[in-house]
Amino acid sequence: MKKKIFLTVLGLLVLIGVIIGVKALQIVDLIKMGETFEMPPETVVIEESATKTLTTSFQSIGSVEAARGVMMSSEVSGKVVGILFQSGAEANAGDPLLQIDKSIEEAQLRSAQSTAELNRLNLERIRGLRKTSVVSQSDMEAAEAQAKDSAARVDQLASIVEKRTIRAPFTGRLGIRQIQEGQFLKPGDPIVTLQALDPVYVNFSLPQQRLGDISVGMKVNITTDALPGRAFEGTLTAIEPAVDATTRNINLQATLQNHDGALRQGMFVAVSVLVPGTFERVVIPATAVIFAPYGDSVFVVTQVESKKGRRLEAHQKFIRLGQREGDLVAIEEGLSAGERIVTIGGFKLRNGSHVVAGESSLPSSAKPTPSEK
Repeated sequence: MKKKIFLTVLGLLVLIGVIIGVKALQIVDLIKMGETFEMPPETVVIEESATKTLTTSFQSIGSVEAARGVMMSSEVSGKVVGILFQSGAEANAGDPLLQIDKSIEEAQLRSAQSTAELNRLNLERIRGLRKTSVVSQSDMEAAEAQAKDSAARVDQLASIVEKRTIRAPFTGRLGIRQIQEGQFLKPGDPIVTLQALDPVYVNFSLPQQRLGDISVGMKVNITTDALPGRAFEGTLTAIEPAVDATTRNINLQATLQNHDGALRQGMFVAVSVLVPGTFERVVIPATAVIFAPYGDSVFVVTQVESKKGRRLEAHQKFIRLGQREGDLVAIEEGLSAGERIVTIGGFKLRNGSHVVAGESSLPSSAKPTPSEK
């Protein structure tokens, strides 16, 4: 009985020893594999940083304002009897736009003209009689006053009649009409907008720190997402003398030619104020920058020796950014010209990552260029 127990225990010990031995060999193999294991390389787009001649510019956003723009309204009340314009049409200065009923005023004007003519004739007769002293000086003065009063009444009614025809005060483009024929119009009721869009103003602001760097006459570039690929050039024409006490910004105004009317009242635009003079800076595509709260950085690619030969490694490098020009960004500190950097794919890298150069997946029209502002 004891012999059977002993043999059973011995068999169990041998079995356990075999299992431990097998596992030990597996662990040793895994350790050896770990010592030689390398993460597969990440495919990224690599480009060289370059030096570019730049101009200093201050960026802002603004809105377009017509050089002359008004909401047409009436000074008098009355029924609309004629609409003499089409929505969206061009109007010249003095063109009639709207006719308000003026039949009563015209009748009053004819009556006043008759009275004025009678008083004029009466004055001439009294003046003739005054020469022979038939009438007194006071009678002649009363006749003169009456003639002047009736003439003034004629002018007053003629002005009222004229105001019942609404005319364009300047040349421009009309908006959408807001009245209907037969409608009773009250003073101040909106009729239609009239905008003169050549030239136009662009109103924008800059921080007060820029006050010493800007002056009237500087060149201004304007772009808008409503007209992609198109840039407008203008001139800084006005600087508000006071700084906004709430935002501490300076309000500015630029003037632009707008011959084709592409820029419209109220349009949102991006503004770039160009400072005279140029400077050299290292520039890289904005897609290469890894933005983070603790600092902006790029991955610089270098060739290193490894157990399997030469390979490319990416190392993180912190930089200080300058101004942007289109899709390029200037580097103020931290990067030299000619360094190879990761422009696409940097988000998936860590310091020391093994990388291989791949082709850009962007179409040629989408690659960063300084002309796209």
